[in-house]
Amino acid sequence: MVLPGIFKSKKSSEANLRKTSKSRETPSPSPSRRSVSKSPTKSVKEPDSRFQSRKSASRSNSKNILGADTHPLNLPPDEREKRRSAMSAPSDPPTPMDVDQNGDSSSAASTPPPAAPNSYPDTDEAADDGDFERTTSPIPPPHRFIPPTSPPPAPKPSVDPEACKALGNKYFNNKDYVKAIAEYTKALTVEPQSVTYLSNRAAALMSANRFEEALADSKLAQELEPHNAKVLHRLSRIYVSLGQPSEAVDVLNQIAAFQAVAHSERAAAESMQKLVKQAEDGLQGAATGSMVIHALDQAERGLGVGVVLPRKWQLMRGEAYLKTGNINSLGDAQGVAMSLLRKNSKDPEALVLRGRALYAQGENDKALQHFRQALNCDPDFKDAVKYLRMVQKLERMKEEGNTAFKTGKYKRAVEVYGQALEVDPTNKGINSKLYQNRAMASIKLKDYKSAISDCDRALSLDYSYIKARKTRARALGESGSWEESVREYKAIYESNPNEPGIEKDIHYAELELKKSKRKDYYKLLGIEKDAGDNDIKKAYRKLAIVHHPDKNPGDEAAAGKFKEIGEAYECLSDPEKRARYDSGEDLIDPSEMFARGGGSAGGFPGGMGGMGISPEMLFNMMGQGGMGGGGGGFTFSTAGGSPFGGAPGGGGSRGGRSRGGAGGFPGGFSFG
Repeated sequence: MVLPGIFKSKKSSEANLRKTSKSRETPSPSPSRRSVSKSPTKSVKEPDSRFQSRKSASRSNSKNILGADTHPLNLPPDEREKRRSAMSAPSDPPTPMDVDQNGDSSSAASTPPPAAPNSYPDTDEAADDGDFERTTSPIPPPHRFIPPTSPPPAPKPSVDPEACKALGNKYFNNKDYVKAIAEYTKALTVEPQSVTYLSNRAAALMSANRFEEALADSKLAQELEPHNAKVLHRLSRIYVSLGQPSEAVDVLNQIAAFQAVAHSERAAAESMQKLVKQAEDGLQGAATGSMVIHALDQAERGLGVGVVLPRKWQLMRGEAYLKTGNINSLGDAQGVAMSLLRKNSKDPEALVLRGRALYAQGENDKALQHFRQALNCDPDFKDAVKYLRMVQKLERMKEEGNTAFKTGKYKRAVEVYGQALEVDPTNKGINSKLYQNRAMASIKLKDYKSAISDCDRALSLDYSYIKARKTRARALGESGSWEESVREYKAIYESNPNEPGIEKDIHYAELELKKSKRKDYYKLLGIEKDAGDNDIKKAYRKLAIVHHPDKNPGDEAAAGKFKEIGEAYECLSDPEKRARYDSGEDLIDPSEMFARGGGSAGGFPGGMGGMGISPEMLFNMMGQGGMGGGGGGFTFSTAGGSPFGGAPGGGGSRGGRSRGGAGGFPGGFSFG
């Protein structure tokens, strides 16, 4: 039959066609391929059984290890190669030649099913051959970008630091320090850690009197090169210019650890340090405030131009002004405190300084306010607590003394003022007032010596204290030295002609001086000026008995004494005459009284107080009413009238000339 031959020819042609296509794909066909052309049925069937066994084992292992959705890049190299080969194998559509015409099921089983969408094909068989051409590759997943390990080359700087340095040096030599600083700054923008550039800029800043900025550059340069002698020398000079000599000496000691330091280098720092130490010791010791100020003035000469005084120095100067204690220095102390408070209104030390100045000026209420404000800023500030308590205690004691004086308890006032003086011996202003107050109380107690001593102490603390000078002049007069009192009042008038009441004080002292040169009737009778009528009578009786001529016959001294005590009794026992005697009206020239407008010697107890002249006073001063006859004497008679109660003698009358008096005794006595 012809049909088998036709089919045989068709099969052989199909085999040849496949062989040709395989040869195109792979240059060296495997032996299994050659066996397919000789026996199609057997060649397909036998490899199929081996293939199925290997396929099942491979699938079981891959399923156990890797999932179907595992990314190819995460597969082992051999598995990844298999999948890539499977993807590159062509999938030909089935043709009638692929169908087994004999109905053999083995040929049908050898054809793999079509791959499902979005899944990888089974590539075990293709991997077994390993001779497919790689035509495509899967797209790799995105990965994190890893920068290269080596940094990119640095860009070339647009500024040449060395050129800026050279230009800065040129400007510096030409003393154009602003431009020099600008050029050094440009160089430092490129090399900020360059000690040379920092040191050069510090030198330019020093020359431009910008010492704070120069200090910052020098400190940074020192940190970079701690043993650079040039940097350290410049740093010490900056410290001296800023008023920090101790820090400058410390830097010089660092240099001395590795290099010798010239004496001239140390001179400025050590000299300033010595002056500051001298000022500190003076404030703590017995040195005067002017000596402390002198030491600070000398130290300030070493400061740089335009440098503000260090805060510590300003506080020390304020303390020195307080120690000086006069009006001008207290004002200077307040000025120092205000300059510090303008920079920092909550500076507790400046607040206490101003409070102390106010306290020294007697403005204790304002001083207490400043001390309280300082404690609000710093509750633990000991100086504020100290002065607050001290001023409060002093205020209480001074008020107690004033109250005692006003109520007439002069002895208690003297005691309280003395206790108040022990509270703060350093406060000259307050203590001078306390001494003056105690002197006034002593005058009331007629302790004139103590009063004069207290006034002298007050003036030693404050020589310009006019009230103390006036109190001293009064105490001198009351003690009997009216001539010295007049001199003191006139000295006060010459230095302070506008002092209120000074002219009246002078006139009163002059009047008392005149009165002191006449007979002192109070002294003759041995009584005080405020003695009463009974005291006057008792004193006269006692002295008259002692000096009576009948008991001292032929004793002219006793007779003269008897006459004087008689005059004293006649004047002081008459209220009108006593008033004129006490006021000194009998000593005033009428023309002088008219010129002064009725007298201006008031101001003290017993003074005229500026009263006008009455006609009766003028009439009495003209001698019409008891001025003659030795100021009016006493005439004793047997009829009585004598204070002795019936002394022998003729009757007499007061206020007239003696009637039948014994000769030689003005206003004398007649005995009969």
